[in-house]
Amino acid sequence: MERFPVGITLLLLGSVVVYLGLAQRALDRMRLSDRGALLVIAAIIIGSFINIPVPFTPFNTSINVGGALVPIGLAIYLLSKAGTAKEWSRALIGAVVTAISVYIIGSLVNSGSTIEPAGRYAVLDAIYLYPLVGGIVAYIFGRSRRAAFVSATLGVLFVDIIHYVWLLGNGAPGNYNVAIGGGGAFDTIILAGIVAILLAELIGESFERLSGGPGVAGRSRKLVQGLQKPQFEVSGEDNGEKHGEAKRGAPSDNRRKVDADKHEGQE
Repeated sequence: MERFPVGITLLLLGSVVVYLGLAQRALDRMRLSDRGALLVIAAIIIGSFINIPVPFTPFNTSINVGGALVPIGLAIYLLSKAGTAKEWSRALIGAVVTAISVYIIGSLVNSGSTIEPAGRYAVLDAIYLYPLVGGIVAYIFGRSRRAAFVSATLGVLFVDIIHYVWLLGNGAPGNYNVAIGGGGAFDTIILAGIVAILLAELIGESFERLSGGPGVAGRSRKLVQGLQKPQFEVSGEDNGEKHGEAKRGAPSDNRRKVDADKHEGQE
């Protein structure tokens, strides 16, 4: 009996978490709605069973929709929502560094001689080793939730492409089957993305709490207002009188500042 794919299992669990609204904070930071996240999860799961053949290759080659095309499309969307060009560049540089790190570490712990650079591992199975290394490196370079996720998923996908190029250069047999983004690579890509998001969420959230909230220096007024908690006016006769007295007693400089802010908002 074949093992049920780890990636699909985690995606199904993730869909339950999203449906219950427990991932709202992380999704908001990634500019994804609950519905959008569920659609992406569904596309990845369905696409994992679809392989698009690649013609004119020396052996049977295909591209897995759920493990390659959907993650690439999601990465492009997340990069388009990146707040700054710096975050955009961090994500791509992180993906390259992640790919190099995963490939090197995978080669170092490889034991035995196979026709592939990833065979049996003496330390940890590749399905767990790659995501851990990829997720950690991706978070270090990506920092934000979006950039970390993009770095992790694209980085591991790059490793699968490097593996394919290695097979081409070493003359894999004609009956050899390769699905880029499929098989074990699919599980690894999903796990790496989850590890990166969890690290960004846990570590990033901890730093924000320790520093008293997200930084506001150099950010627009609208963004800062969105990061702050909403302020509610207290109603009631007594409170209204006190509020009126405070308003009447406010310095003229403050009134001019308020008027200037209103004028700026109208423009």
